[in-house]
Amino acid sequence: MTQAARVLIVGAGIAGCSAAISLAGKGFRVTLVEKQAEWRFQSSGIFIYGNGLEALRKVGVLPGILEAGFAIEDGRNVYLDHHGEPIVDVFYPRSSGGSAPIVGIRRAEMHRILAARLDALGVEIRLATTVAEIDSPGGSDRAEVMFSDGTAQRFDLVIGADGIRSQVREAVAGPVAPRYTGFGVWRSVHERPRALDAKIMMMGVGKRLGIMPISHDRLYIFGTVAEPAGRWYPKETWPGQMRERFAEFGGPARQFLDQLGADSEVLYTAVEEVHTPLPWHAGRVLLIGDAAHASTPFMGQGGAMAVEDAVVLADMLARHGIADATLRAFGERRYPMCRFVQDASRKVGEAGAMEDAESCARRNAAMREGAQQQVDAFYRQLGEFGSLHMPEPA
Repeated sequence: MTQAARVLIVGAGIAGCSAAISLAGKGFRVTLVEKQAEWRFQSSGIFIYGNGLEALRKVGVLPGILEAGFAIEDGRNVYLDHHGEPIVDVFYPRSSGGSAPIVGIRRAEMHRILAARLDALGVEIRLATTVAEIDSPGGSDRAEVMFSDGTAQRFDLVIGADGIRSQVREAVAGPVAPRYTGFGVWRSVHERPRALDAKIMMMGVGKRLGIMPISHDRLYIFGTVAEPAGRWYPKETWPGQMRERFAEFGGPARQFLDQLGADSEVLYTAVEEVHTPLPWHAGRVLLIGDAAHASTPFMGQGGAMAVEDAVVLADMLARHGIADATLRAFGERRYPMCRFVQDASRKVGEAGAMEDAESCARRNAAMREGAQQQVDAFYRQLGEFGSLHMPEPA
């Protein structure tokens, strides 16, 4: 490998920052561009399961994540119906590195920790900048990039980590558009009562509402519900809309829904997926994270898949260099796992969207009988994929 190889990463989200840290730590010269003019990320929460925590350990930021976030040490996820009546408790596994099974954290805190690591490694960061044009013809070992500020540079590799509406994806796979799933997700941040120290998922009729601590003094709630395609809601209406959407929920969610008002931290987004066919590269341009495989949120694996992409890619490039065979092997290694996660997450979402009470009662009964076995089987399958093991390029 040429230690001085130059890599451009487009997008400073979870995937882009993790890739920049991982590659810089292995001796690559990394430039990270981000279209936002300042570090400003969604202040809602994210929860990370064991495999994602293991990937963050490999990136080198896990201690900061554990310090800033809230760990569910026993891995318990409490399932309730929308009235707050118990359905079943399900326990999630620890990572192979032994960290907590589940950690909740503010997204903004996670990005603060990643940004601090980027700064410590001396990664070049260019804000208010994105890519205007990429020229990387087949057979070339370079990519010529024209930036939005009119400057141009040559790189050995360009990594598109620019999210679900990736501009870089067009240069790799053509017009692959996000697919709307029929769901919207509503999120809000609240003060955490001291006694609320578990991850809770409430299963309603056609709706799901989760509660997750994200620090010693904050938690977030997140609800999914069917929403018409293309529907737009003015931001100032989000608190009232969220309160109305989940008005029938009682139990532990009731106090937080009642708190929603004009000053509340509320975020609404449509739930979309991206299915980019292989190959995930063209010439010296490669996709990772949501730009390649955005998933629904129902398994809590979107962030984990992005960080795993970064870890796997950096290790493969360090071992085998920037070559077509390496880039092809990366996509072939990651595609089956990411597609498995997408399919599993979609099925969980569909189960939570049953819209008649009788079907929901059968669903809840089935959860009592088999939810733990389903979780165990999901993580066993992730382990069989060998998420962080490196394949040899052909």
